Amino acid sequence: MNSANLQDMIGGWFVGAFSPAALKTDSCEVAVKKYKAGDYEAAHYHAIATEVTLIVSGRVRMCGREWGGGDIIVLSPADETDFEALTDVISVVVKVPGALGDKYLVDRVN
Repeated sequence: MNSANLQDMIGGWFVGAFSPAALKTDSCEVAVKKYKAGDYEAAHYHAIATEVTLIVSGRVRMCGREWGGGDIIVLSPADETDFEALTDVISVVVKVPGALGDKYLVDRVN
């Protein structure tokens, strides 16, 4: 048996090939993420991993759409999105497979 506490994890990530982790594996990565209204992550994509985001509570903007509690967004490799918390948000994020360093910022030239 092993145990851990989410507050000891970095950025809510608790399963994956990083440290600390409650379960070390490169098969997937799992996080519980908490955001404050107005938090923003720049547009990015993953080349290897599929990323699944469950909005547990709150409202977000991803892929140019608004999503709320209960919505599940599945991003395949190369799908681009930014992320904006429209309210305080709790989400669960799963990446399959786990792929450290597989996050690429989108360079948008205006």
